Amino acid sequence: MNGSPDNTETNPPDFEESFRRLFDAQYASLFRYLNRLTGDADLAEDLVQEVFVRLYQRGSLPDDVRGWMAAVAHNLLRDEKRTSKRRLQLIQARPLDIDRRTNVASDQKVLTEETRRGVRAALDKLSERDRRMLLLRHEGYSYREISKAIGVNETSVGTLLLRASALFYAAYKGKES
Repeated sequence: MNGSPDNTETNPPDFEESFRRLFDAQYASLFRYLNRLTGDADLAEDLVQEVFVRLYQRGSLPDDVRGWMAAVAHNLLRDEKRTSKRRLQLIQARPLDIDRRTNVASDQKVLTEETRRGVRAALDKLSERDRRMLLLRHEGYSYREISKAIGVNETSVGTLLLRASALFYAAYKGKES
């Protein structure tokens, strides 16, 4: 990250290296989570970049960095929703980019698109909390990280995930009928 001279002086060298390693290790995972949560790759990209900008400006890594990043990402998304309802309508109307590779057979593209639409529709039927929990878990977040990101007791995460999974499955299977 190209920081201003002020940031370089403020942030110790070990922070700089830790930040770079964290960025390399977590960027893709956080992007996938936000992309699945929003259905909009451009918005997800903007949010991930802003999360890392805020972490860099913070100048130190929190104890639970993945939980912190997920919580900040969600707050940024919530703010975006508040200020841009029109964008959300466009996100839902925009077809998903199925596969940028040209070598995938068209029938596979159709099946993939149908599956993604079904998953998106099932996720949209869930509460915000359930949707976030499932997507975070799918990205490999621990129960502790999920509890911090969602704001629930860590001991409740397993039960809440089971309930959210059952609701997702019912919504997904209901879509197929």
